[in-house]
Amino acid sequence: MSSVWDDLDLLLESPSSLTVNSTARGTVKEKTGFNPDEDAAELRKAIEGIGTTEKTLIDILCQRSNAQRQLICKAYQDNTGRSLCDDLEGDTHGDFEDILVALITPPAKFDCLEFKRAIKGAGTKESLLIELLASRSNYQIKAMRDAYLAETGRNLIDDLKSEVSGDFEKTLLNLAEGKRDESTNVDVAKAKADAKILYEAGEKKWGTDESKFIDILCHRSVAQLRQTLVEYKSLSGRTLQESIEREMSGCLEDILVAIVKCVKSVPAYLAERLHKSMKGTGTTESTLIRIIVSRSELDLQDIKAEYKKLFGCSLYSTIESETSGDFRKALLKICGEDGK
Repeated sequence: MSSVWDDLDLLLESPSSLTVNSTARGTVKEKTGFNPDEDAAELRKAIEGIGTTEKTLIDILCQRSNAQRQLICKAYQDNTGRSLCDDLEGDTHGDFEDILVALITPPAKFDCLEFKRAIKGAGTKESLLIELLASRSNYQIKAMRDAYLAETGRNLIDDLKSEVSGDFEKTLLNLAEGKRDESTNVDVAKAKADAKILYEAGEKKWGTDESKFIDILCHRSVAQLRQTLVEYKSLSGRTLQESIEREMSGCLEDILVAIVKCVKSVPAYLAERLHKSMKGTGTTESTLIRIIVSRSELDLQDIKAEYKKLFGCSLYSTIESETSGDFRKALLKICGEDGK
């Protein structure tokens, strides 16, 4: 599996989900001939009938864009005087309820609620914070911060500061600013200089100067960092990821490796996260819901392709074997079979 991360040959030409705000690689598209009132009426019938008709909920909510779902929510509220979210929470349960509620939540608010979940309760969920901040574009991070302020009345960065510390905190705070350079121009001389700085701050030094890694990895553009990864390997004989794994440990290692992976390929990073969520001891349903729903209109097609490359089987078939019931049906409807 590491060979996928070691291969830098095609890196400089490949697109990046961190900079391209495109919906071309999603599995969920806007429905043509969409009528929010008709959909709202169908959902009402499915919820108010004797026994909820789960198939209707899945067919409608998994096959509309998020913008269309917002219009359905408004039509439902106008026609019933009730919130669709409240009715779904009252009529469904467990993971199936969670995925339906995720589907009708605007993307920035969904990220903000996941961020809240990461920092509340006993112990901070570091891997969730890392995923949210390493895999999102500047635009998505700013939208999450705005949603957090609207939801809580507090500043996301201030709340983050109270939950984490040390170099891990510095890295998260840098990412949470959402100020990564978005230029597509590459300065090869600067990439060589940065590679040398990183090499001298890590492999070549007794003790590692973490601040150099944090500064370069959090602020340079994706295009610039990709060139730096190539220059680093030619200078040191190792990939930067290998050096980080050798030189660092704990949460700082985890977040810097995640940044390097996302610079290379956000879809491959998320494919790996999906695999871990299903193939460990028990399935981590919250990770499955978050990635499948939040990437369904962005790059889920690419995630499926990377999943197959990394693990030799389709994401669809893994979901099919690792989940069950209406939750499985909803995930599969969003994921779509290979080639569709």
